[in-house]
Amino acid sequence: MFKNILISMVCLSAVAQAETTLLGAGASFPAPVYQKWTYTYSKENPGTTVTYQSVGSGAGINQIKSGTVDFAGSDNPLTLQQQNEGGLVQVPMLTGGVVVIVNLPGVKDGQLKLSKDVLSRIYLGKITNWGDPAIKALNPKLKLPKLKITVVRRSDSSGTSFIFTNYLSKISADWKKTVGQGSSVKWPVGIGGQKNPGVCNNVSKIRGAIGYTEYTYAVESKLACAQLENADGQFVAPSQTSFTAAAAAADWKNAPGFYMELTNVPGAGSWPITGVTYVLTRKDAPADKKAALRDYFLWCYTKGSADASKLNYVPLPKDVVNLVKTNL
Repeated sequence: MFKNILISMVCLSAVAQAETTLLGAGASFPAPVYQKWTYTYSKENPGTTVTYQSVGSGAGINQIKSGTVDFAGSDNPLTLQQQNEGGLVQVPMLTGGVVVIVNLPGVKDGQLKLSKDVLSRIYLGKITNWGDPAIKALNPKLKLPKLKITVVRRSDSSGTSFIFTNYLSKISADWKKTVGQGSSVKWPVGIGGQKNPGVCNNVSKIRGAIGYTEYTYAVESKLACAQLENADGQFVAPSQTSFTAAAAAADWKNAPGFYMELTNVPGAGSWPITGVTYVLTRKDAPADKKAALRDYFLWCYTKGSADASKLNYVPLPKDVVNLVKTNL
């Protein structure tokens, strides 16, 4: 009898050891697809449970550095030096678009056009009304109300903010000099929203509001997106096609640590505020966790790509996935 009990204990121990939990936290930019992935992967792989908490890129980076999570999501890429200093490995997961959303009576999705100059001056607080001549000149056929512009931006440390301010720094010398880029900056004007849903919430509630968010959140919130002037001077609407056109400009083979910026890249059909979302893991993670993470990430690149496309993200090309496999 004792022998049977001992065998049972050994078997139970083996089962317990086979159970793996992967904790993730970070960027809200990829959260819609990450939540889909973690649910599906955990369902298809009973021995592994993966979770992801949308807390913002800044919080995610802090948590992976402190070792309280197994992987972190971030849209604010770290340089190779920063990765080495933190004992981290960074790999890209997806590309997607940051879009400009507005709440303007009578203005439908894709109707409003905003040039590089006008968008930057709105966020600098230099254009304060939708009836401004500069906006009207871009939109002669639209009946724009004489309505105060309420600027909405992120209140937390955000990778989406990094992408957006990185873009503004490239198109506006004034913005670059006075504000600059970062996951958290000193905004000249505006009210804050917590994570992407918070920004969408504020824009939805305030007539005359303008904000920025990841495209999927705009679609889910049924908010109107603006057309933006790209690097080639063309006005383009946000779509998976325009995000893909921008992502095609990426030279991943010459990107140390996979650091990549896809804002204001050339191309007549390129969306100007395209970003890469990454995962960060620790170099000193236990071997079993590393193996489990690798299996999960490879599943995301292959089986998970269809879900990413359905949610308006752009999966990585096969050659980039092969580069990532080598790095993992």
